[in-house]
Amino acid sequence: MVPRTNDEDPKGENGRAPDAGGDGAVEDRTAAEPAGGAPPGAVGAGERVAALPRVPAAARRRRRAQVAGCAVLLAVALTGASVAVGNTRAGDARAPATTGGGVDPAALLGGDLDAAVSALQAHLRAQPRDFGAWASLGLAYVEQARVDGDPSRYPQAGKALERSLALRPRNDQALAGRAALAAARHDFAAALDQAGRALEQNPYNERALCSRIDALLELGRYEQAAKAADEADSRRPGIPVFTRYAYVRELRGDVRTARRVLEQAQDAAVTPADRAYVATALGQLAWNQGDHVSALRHYARALAADDGYLPALEGRARAQAAGGDRAEAVRGMTAVVAAAPLPGALVALGELYEAGGDRAKAREQYALVHAWTALARAGGVNADLDTALAAADHGDKKLALRAARAEWDRRRTVHTADALAWALHVNGRAEEARPYARRATATGYRNAAFLYHRGMIERATGRAKEARASLTRALELNSGFSPLGAREARTALKSLEAAR
Repeated sequence: MVPRTNDEDPKGENGRAPDAGGDGAVEDRTAAEPAGGAPPGAVGAGERVAALPRVPAAARRRRRAQVAGCAVLLAVALTGASVAVGNTRAGDARAPATTGGGVDPAALLGGDLDAAVSALQAHLRAQPRDFGAWASLGLAYVEQARVDGDPSRYPQAGKALERSLALRPRNDQALAGRAALAAARHDFAAALDQAGRALEQNPYNERALCSRIDALLELGRYEQAAKAADEADSRRPGIPVFTRYAYVRELRGDVRTARRVLEQAQDAAVTPADRAYVATALGQLAWNQGDHVSALRHYARALAADDGYLPALEGRARAQAAGGDRAEAVRGMTAVVAAAPLPGALVALGELYEAGGDRAKAREQYALVHAWTALARAGGVNADLDTALAAADHGDKKLALRAARAEWDRRRTVHTADALAWALHVNGRAEEARPYARRATATGYRNAAFLYHRGMIERATGRAKEARASLTRALELNSGFSPLGAREARTALKSLEAAR
């Protein structure tokens, strides 16, 4: 169980889709490559820190070859549309659900997702009416899309899950899979609905319990998310629930409890994937508090468990940049982008180049981010929040505002409040932005970027005293929160002090 303190308030997928429309043979994947996996028991969608398996050297070589093909796809996308996007945050699944028939569930939990997909496809050719295997295959496709950054697999996932439900209506595995797929596409209202349907069939379905927490958090319903985390802890305590419980506490500013819960999860971690996953969560928590030394130590522990774990590699690069080791940060972030060209790492690498004066290379990374958005939208992913964040700083400011408003209409979280505030600000509407910037920091969530945005908005509205306070808090909290943002915060603060 998650430890409680006396003052705590518990409220507080390169391949073709199988034939999902009939009992025909399942297609083998072509050019398969290790793409991800998960430890036993870790079955939640939308993990805050995604658990990836060890990526052996041969697999990394295959992945590098795949990146060339991805670059071609991105180039094609650029010719078809001009859009801007930033990072994608939710929708990752850690392990496919157990099957209902002859496939050994352990095959899905051994660390090689592509091998699991191949095994499921082979099994379904022999036993095409195994509804559990179809559900597991759908979840595996969701995971492959997340790991590879290829949203085109989401339609494959949907077909497999539909086939499972056609064979066994209302089975909780497929309904939980639908929740994971909806979260991956950033349709959190649908994710909440599907998770609830799954829990009606099986109140102990761990993936559905975790997806419900994720969806409530992403919809900004924080009190309900806290209750859902408590309920999940009482039903299925374990690492997936512990990490979510910790995030709920972090969003409320209770960093101490968040850290203690993650440390408990670390003590419970047995498999390399779990150890890497939890150590990275601790590293990210330390990073958010500006403790770059502790963050590097946690990331080192994660990489000792899994030397190819991308979230730890990305986190380490960010911490290295904050510590002044730009060369190592660029090297590390380049490796992350080569393995999985996802928006967050692309933006981070672009900003590292831009901070170093290489604007041409920076623009290349931002262009790839824009291209990824086109692919994401083609796969049914709502990328408005990410579009707003990236376009506000590195793209079309008007597009950023349209996207931020659209996302705010869908869900009202601290993240969407911050994105809308910043999009309004860069469009010269600082006075209108200020209430949203205040709302983004109202829960107690300690985020230096939010404070930086608030300080710059306060400065633009003539509130010099408040601006100094917000910018000072941002830099004191995390002096290296962004290669560009931290530099701009210092410049603005010096200007305010000089005027004072």
